[in-house]
Order: sequence, then structure tokens, then C-alpha cells
Amino acid sequence: MFLTSSAGLFSWAFLRSAEGKEFFLRPPGALEEKRFIGACVKCGRCAQTCPYKSIRMAGVEAGTGIGTPYIVARENPCYLCPDIPCAKACPSGALDAKLDDIEKIRMGTAVIVDRQNCLSLRGLRCEVCYRNCPLIDKAITIEPRHNERTGVHSIMEPVVHRDKCVGCGICEKTCVRDKPVIVVMKTPPKLEDSYEF
Repeated sequence: MFLTSSAGLFSWAFLRSAEGKEFFLRPPGALEEKRFIGACVKCGRCAQTCPYKSIRMAGVEAGTGIGTPYIVARENPCYLCPDIPCAKACPSGALDAKLDDIEKIRMGTAVIVDRQNCLSLRGLRCEVCYRNCPLIDKAITIEPRHNERTGVHSIMEPVVHRDKCVGCGICEKTCVRDKPVIVVMKTPPKLEDSYEF
């Protein structure tokens, strides 16, 4: 009786954990999440070929996606290798081996989630996310606007262009705040008070 209950509780916790994690940043060329989970054979070849060791294999926190590859942008983002070796190493098609242009990668989209703590939006010249973006002046641009707080200086706002952002996470990694104010999401919310496109 006790063993059955424990097994049932473990199974529930395991399956529940898959629902608890909102978004796993998958390697370049990943299929849509449900199809990716079904297609990935959990071989780890993508992780083995990543020269930056950005790709990890998921543990029990991934629920039904245990053993699948993912990236933690704040710790070690995708550095967009021009030849995209991780996708080419995938034997199952979970990662698109035909992907040959880093600008066509769509892992997610960066979004400024904490506008109050973004140094650039506070009127300081930070722009670290912009300057480190591998698609600088495409995925992130700087848009000057009037600083309503001081009435004197300009704000040099980093603007994410969602149609160009590949979701590599380099901006999230390089954000100078203790908790990044820019993060990669799968489907960013529409922000009415921003200049994001």
C-alpha cells in the first residue's frame, strides 16, 4: 500500500514538474516543443558538439522532457556558431540539420522584463545588451528618446526587434544587473509602455 502510494506520488510529481517549467531554451533548429520532445532521442550529440558547452541535458525538472538538450542563457548562452554544429549532429531531426543561417534561428525572443531596473531606461549609458548582441543593429537597436524624469537628458533605449531576434540569450548573459532585466522567452507578452517592436 505504502509503495503504491509513493510510486503514485513520485509519478505525479514527475509529470507535474514538466508543467511547472514555463520554457526550456532549446538548441538552434529545435522543432516546436511537443514535436521536439517526441523526436529527440536524448543521445546528447548536440551537447557533445557544442564548442562552448552551452547545451545541457535536462534532469527530472524537465518532467517528460528528461534527457533532452537545453540552454541556460544567464549562465552560458548560445554563441551562434556559423556552421551550427549542434543541429547538424542531431540524428533524429529534432534539430533541423538544414539550418544554415544564424539569422534564421528562432530559439525564443529577448524582452526587457524589468524596465524599472534597466540602467539604460534609467538614463544611464549602459547598452551592454545592445553592444554584445551578435545581430547588433538588427535584433537590438538603440532608440533615443526624451528623458521625462530629468527633462534634460536623452534615454538611449535598447529596442528588441522580435522579427530579427534569434533568442540566443547573449543579452541575458551580459546584462550587468544581479538579476537580468532582459531575458529570453518563448512568447513574450505585448508590452504597451515600451518601444519594443
